[in-house]
Amino acid sequence: MTLPLILGSGSKYRREILDKLHLEYDVVKPDIDESAITAEGPQQLVERLAEAKARAVEQRITHEQAIIIGSDQVAVCDGDILGKPGNTENAVKQLLGFIGKTVTFYTGLAVLNTATQQCDVRVEPFDVEFRQLTIDEIERYVELEKPFDCAGSFKSEGLGISLFNSLKGDDPNTLIGLPAIALLDMLRTHGINPLNKE
Repeated sequence: MTLPLILGSGSKYRREILDKLHLEYDVVKPDIDESAITAEGPQQLVERLAEAKARAVEQRITHEQAIIIGSDQVAVCDGDILGKPGNTENAVKQLLGFIGKTVTFYTGLAVLNTATQQCDVRVEPFDVEFRQLTIDEIERYVELEKPFDCAGSFKSEGLGISLFNSLKGDDPNTLIGLPAIALLDMLRTHGINPLNKE
């Protein structure tokens, strides 16, 4: 018998990915400090926070045992770590800074088995090359999609695709915040596979 699956995230985008994968799961929001540590690089940051989120959820659940998914994402441009914009002004400013550049997204993914205390953590990179954009295009995009809760100020699964020249990575779901290929591989080691009959 497989352990129950818990998504340690309040993100509707991550829930949508799990729904598409036909996985049954509960949601428990982690409550952690997501600040970077001095001299911590983006890969180390998302790796640490993904596991920290899974561990925080472990402390909150009523299940005796579970498989917990933790995930965290940052965008990096010109060596700067970028978070969620939060409002129109910040979103426009972020996107203006991306014109003609490549932005790398790092998504940390942790799968914690509370029964064995085994915690697998991976970091998946994904590169987005932005095309030459006008400020009018950027302002119109932000007005239409309001990507205020998205690292990098865009939704790649929506109109955000119109901002790019190219995408480069193993799994487009990584941009949305949950690398599905890696996740399914990790879950199979814990006996969770949506392609297996019950």
